[in-house]
Amino acid sequence: MSATAVRTATAFESEERRSRELLRDLQSPSPGIYWIDLGASSLVGWGAFAEAVRLPFSTGMIAWAALAALALYRCLCFLHEISHINRSGLRGFETVWNVLVGFPLLMPSFIYVGVHHWHHHTRTYGTLQDPEYLPFARSSRMTVSFALTSFLIPVALLIRFLILAPVGMLIPPFHAWLVKHASSLTMNFSCARENTPEVSRRVLVGSLIAFAGWSAAIVLATQHILPWRMFAVWLGVMSVVSFVNTLRTLVAHRYESDGAPLSRAGQLQDSIDIPGRAWTELWAPVGLRYHALHHYFPGVPYHNLAEAHRRLTQALGADSVYRRVSSESLLRGLVNLYRHGSFR
Repeated sequence: MSATAVRTATAFESEERRSRELLRDLQSPSPGIYWIDLGASSLVGWGAFAEAVRLPFSTGMIAWAALAALALYRCLCFLHEISHINRSGLRGFETVWNVLVGFPLLMPSFIYVGVHHWHHHTRTYGTLQDPEYLPFARSSRMTVSFALTSFLIPVALLIRFLILAPVGMLIPPFHAWLVKHASSLTMNFSCARENTPEVSRRVLVGSLIAFAGWSAAIVLATQHILPWRMFAVWLGVMSVVSFVNTLRTLVAHRYESDGAPLSRAGQLQDSIDIPGRAWTELWAPVGLRYHALHHYFPGVPYHNLAEAHRRLTQALGADSVYRRVSSESLLRGLVNLYRHGSFR
């Protein structure tokens, strides 16, 4: 290691120790905030969804569908918190989340819990074993393709849970393949999930519940108890949710890793905060606009990230590593990423 690298590493260690002390009292989640936020967001989301289904195609219907997309997107983003929080501090939260959000939107918690931690580990972040990382900084074509294909994700979910899942229930080897290759929220398809007995059981039970719930809804539609247009509205809402989340994902990192493991300092420098303004919460809810800070201190719950950001930006100098990982806006982040790569 060169003398410059040693000085940089020493400076980062000193900064990290100071930052850890500054945030020591912000590590505990507040159960009340989680429950109230999830409850209110799901109430707004499903209420708006019901209005969009009830109304004929019109400006009003589109407005209700847009509100449903934003609120349900916020609900979905709690899955990120579920993958990090200590379950003993929020008993039953994952189960309730699955009932309110995960199963209706065909994104049960097993697709993320037990997978996301590889995106934080210093041995796997930015490597071929990172399920949430692709070298977008090298290819603008990859960036554009990733954004456009996000509209197809809801269709992929319908195929995964309504067609492939029951086949897997009947054919165990195919279920094993689904566990490894089609049961994780990932954009790096070279990253296969480990198929342990516990993971296999969790995927099987979750898939069965999702299939049963959706089958019941389809039967009710055939009996004219539920309107068929409900499924069209679901598809539209989920397509918007998928696209917005994809844009957010593209500006969460610089995606400049060469495939080698990165240190904590390297991981922080490859990540991005976009504090923005109030509207930023619409496309990066539940603390996701502080994505670099989250990678820096993943134990800080979402409702404390704004305060953590305030403390660090006030206490650390302008030349600190953390102060250099912010971007101005979603648009600026997307433009920078596109310009960084060649169109190939």
